[in-house]
Order: sequence, then C-alpha cells, then structure tokens
Amino acid sequence: MDLLLLAKAAILGIVEGLTEFLPVSSTGHLIVAGSLLNFNDEKGKVFEIVIQFAAILAVCWEYRTRILSVIRGLPHDPKARQFTLNLVVAFLPAAFLGLLLASRIKAHLFAPVPVAMAFILGAFVILWIESRKQPVLVDQVDDMDWQTALKIGCCQAVALIPGTSRSGATIMGGLYFGLSRTAATEFSFFLAIPTLFAATLHELVKYHQLLHRADLGLFAVGSLFSFVFAFITVRALLRYVSRHSFNFFAGYRILFGFMVLISSAMGWINWSVD
Repeated sequence: MDLLLLAKAAILGIVEGLTEFLPVSSTGHLIVAGSLLNFNDEKGKVFEIVIQFAAILAVCWEYRTRILSVIRGLPHDPKARQFTLNLVVAFLPAAFLGLLLASRIKAHLFAPVPVAMAFILGAFVILWIESRKQPVLVDQVDDMDWQTALKIGCCQAVALIPGTSRSGATIMGGLYFGLSRTAATEFSFFLAIPTLFAATLHELVKYHQLLHRADLGLFAVGSLFSFVFAFITVRALLRYVSRHSFNFFAGYRILFGFMVLISSAMGWINWSVD
C-alpha cells in the first residue's frame, strides 16, 4: 500500500472526525482537503462515505449505554418510547426532502457562491440565536416532546443545503426552541445516528461498484482516524458548550466562507460535484 495514500487517508479521517459534529460543515472541509490532497476522484467519494460511517460509530460508542438502555426499555419504558419517537419524527423531514431534492441540490447549489453564502449566513444565524435571551424550556433530552423534535428535524432538513452544517442546524434549532445547551448538543448527536446511517447506506448502494477489496487498508486507516477524532470531538464539544457560546464557530464560518470564494476565484479548489 502506498504510504502517501495512507497519509492522505489519515488526514481526511482527521478532518471528518473533527468537523462532522461541529457546526462548521464537514462536507465543505472534506472538499477543501480532498482537493488540496488531490483525492477527490470517484474513489474519494466512496472513501468519504466510509469514514463518515466511522464517525457515526464513535457517537454510538460514546452513548452505547444509553442506546442499549433505550432498546431494552422500548417494551415497557414510556421514556424510551418517547425518546425513540422523537428521533423518528426528527429524522423524517430531512429523509423525505433528501430523497426528493438531493439531485437538484447537487446540480444547482454545490457551487462556490451558494456554499460560501450558506457558511456566512449560518454564522449570522448563530450570532443571532446566541444574542437572544431564550428561556430554557427543556433541560434534558428526555424532557422533549415530539413537537419540539419535529421542529428540530425541520432545521436539520435545511442542512441539505451545502455548507449549512447538519450539526449546526440541529444544535442552533434546539437552542432556538428552548433546549439547554447540553440537551441541544446531545440531541444533535443522537439524531446524527439514524440520519447519517441512512445517508451512508444510500450512498454505498449508489456507489457499490466502486468498492474494491484492494482499498480495505485505505478505508481502515481513514476510518480509524475518523472514529478516534470524532470520539474526541464529541466529548470536547459537550464540555465546551457547558461554559461557552457558539460565537467562535460563527467567526470561523465567516472566515471559511470567504476562503471558499477566494479559493474558487483563484482556481485552488474544485467545488463542483459530479
């Protein structure tokens, strides 16, 4: 196996792990990293799908006790059933609109200006929500009702627009609708599990002909780094939000948005999606 290729896999795994659950859009960062590393061909598409799956597994591992508790409690525990209902309800808007509009979104919105605008507008949404004095109505994830879950799910659907950030949309939506910082962040993590599992399965079916046994080493390296750094990021973000606002990420999004425009104008990054 080419050591340079393995190094690229490790770097992209780190990028995916660090950005998947932060409100900064992992897709935008993977496009930049893939272009700079010259690893954005069709094999790169499949590789991104695989390392995204590894990032999901990191969340499953972090919350394994909670997940198993919910599964075991479904037959008799009302809280477990309510939690599951909330996830299903929140998952449906993005799933429905994704199947309906995915090809159109890739055709018309995966371009430098729409991506940059999504980064920058998302930053101002973060700043606006952080400036509001919204009372906390839901302190724990278990206290949510399905109506609030549906509203957050609609926020997640907005993240189908490239550059928006799925985690950013769900966390900010949670804060706007009265969740505590910890509850909003945790629900974003939990909602990522069915959402990203479904997206990964859909993409793997779509690109199954590009899966080759010879690439197992490449996928293993990328997945390992994605899992480890996603695990670290999930824990770090929960500690961070307990003491800080998301304004730092807003500033970062604005800088990244302008970088998208400059990199495209200079021809440094290829932002097109085939």
